[in-house]
Amino acid sequence: MTFLLDTHTFIWLTGNDPKLPATLRETIDTAETVYLSIASLWEIAIKVQLGKLALHQEYDLIGAELVASDIELLHIEFLDTAQVRKLETHHRDPFDRMLIAQAINRSLIILSNDRAFDAYEVERLWA
Repeated sequence: MTFLLDTHTFIWLTGNDPKLPATLRETIDTAETVYLSIASLWEIAIKVQLGKLALHQEYDLIGAELVASDIELLHIEFLDTAQVRKLETHHRDPFDRMLIAQAINRSLIILSNDRAFDAYEVERLWA
């Protein structure tokens, strides 16, 4: 199976946060492919800069951590921006809307505890 991590899922995974269920951690560890959207890195960078998010490590170390892990970086393509335009506004967060668009375009399962994703034609998995 192929998964897309929501931003909080990635933060909890890399921070060994107990908010990430052990069963989900195992799902990530055994998955065929796991993606992190560049949109999530953008969101993290903005929130760290604004003081709205504290990480367990320096932001600049995330890149090396991604290289060392099996998590693949998912870039934003034009077709993703076109898909965002088609989405109903059930979820107003622009970063999450991009994740939804990317998941739709690539048939990815989103690993997130955000139930607002359920209003869209995407599969969401949590625990």
